[in-house]
Amino acid sequence: MHELLLFILFIAIFLAGMSVLRIGLFNMSGAALKTFLSKVTDKPWKGFLAGTIFTGILQSSSAVMVMTVGLVSAGSLTFPQTIGIILGTNIGSTFTAEFMTFSLDRWIIPGVVSGAFLCFMPKALPRSLGMSLIGISAIFAAMSGFKTLSTPIAAYPSIQTLIHYIEGHMSYALIAGILLTALIHSSSATIGIAMSFLMNGELSVSSAIIIMLGSNIGTCITGYMASIGSGRQAAFTAYAHIWLNVIGVAAFLPFVDILESTAAYFTENKGTQLAHASVIFNILTSLAVLPFARQFSNLILLVHRPHLKK
Repeated sequence: MHELLLFILFIAIFLAGMSVLRIGLFNMSGAALKTFLSKVTDKPWKGFLAGTIFTGILQSSSAVMVMTVGLVSAGSLTFPQTIGIILGTNIGSTFTAEFMTFSLDRWIIPGVVSGAFLCFMPKALPRSLGMSLIGISAIFAAMSGFKTLSTPIAAYPSIQTLIHYIEGHMSYALIAGILLTALIHSSSATIGIAMSFLMNGELSVSSAIIIMLGSNIGTCITGYMASIGSGRQAAFTAYAHIWLNVIGVAAFLPFVDILESTAAYFTENKGTQLAHASVIFNILTSLAVLPFARQFSNLILLVHRPHLKK
């Protein structure tokens, strides 16, 4: 039982690390990001680039989605302008998965020490950089913990049963990815957990990919919650995020084997294959929708406008 409690602790450390990293990065660039988002999203492709870059900078699609919903609610953005941003966040979020494939365990303690030192600096920039270093170190410490504990946790009868269902049924893997991500509000954490079980041989690549696909749906919960009570335009933005990810996942589920073999073409490392699969999925789905961003926004308005009060 203590392994399971320790695993939950590492999940908390991962989430805390993501939060500290995001705060540090946002303090360095947040005001500029908001201003830039509100000014350069007159065309879908501009919003697409902005969403990709900013999500990569903040290491969180949820953070950019919440920011976008807030800008829409404040009237700084209109709903159609957000489609490109949403598509961009899906690609930008894959940077974190690729980032987690690197082995930086030996830099964890130096990172924490250096970050703590910088946090005591009088100027804001070094303090923000220090927070970012602490956040990155916490993420890699959590990933190391996931890898260490995945094997003993997989030996639990209940976990063995869950893994058996996930391996035998695509729907269970998908639901696991959706529910875990909705619960912890982090697709990156879900992918990190799947990656640790995958690299220790407890999960197959195809099952890990399906969990990753589910995490893309589960991450929509954060934007949806932020839209509650924020007006119709914000609600449209949240619904667009949900539909884009649901449709993309549904389109890719029949081709998981092709996605797996394509990712395997670039690397033999299974953890990196999962990260590459996430990149391929999000790039293809986003680029497929981008030329039809205006039509898609009109479809969302057609479907949801009658059900939302002014």
